[in-house]
Amino acid sequence: NFVQRRLLTQVPRPPVPPFDLKTAAQKVRMAEDAWNTRDPVRVAQAYTPNSVWRNRSEFVTGREEIVKFLTRKWSKEIEYRLCKELFAVQGNRIAVRFAYEWRDDSGSWFRSYGNENWEFDADGYMHQRFASINDLPIAAADRKYLWPLGRRPDDHPGLSEMGL
Repeated sequence: NFVQRRLLTQVPRPPVPPFDLKTAAQKVRMAEDAWNTRDPVRVAQAYTPNSVWRNRSEFVTGREEIVKFLTRKWSKEIEYRLCKELFAVQGNRIAVRFAYEWRDDSGSWFRSYGNENWEFDADGYMHQRFASINDLPIAAADRKYLWPLGRRPDDHPGLSEMGL
């Protein structure tokens, strides 16, 4: 079917390693933009077909499992908005820090803070993603991510500018 064909397609995905500060920052923003679509199939396209993840205490392997994982995630994390920031880069590896806000089905709001370590193949696809994440309950009045669902506006402050 169409989704399975999309999950198996792989053509170069610039920028490709080795990364410098500029191309690593581009890769980070591309990832943030994709995740803010909350489209599991689109997000999975950035990973190798056999990509390996550790997300909190869950282990995921391959694009099909990534799609299933993200579908579950975004069914629970309602009104998800994410901001990522480059932390470090070397060769084909990028370290990122991030925070995202979401609410659960009872209306309680959270800000989740985390760090990710990414490793890319020569074509620019991520083949390893290791994420450590902590959730902090917040009051609705303490939310900082108030843009409409979707891409964070270019003029919206990043993590450092928001003091996160």
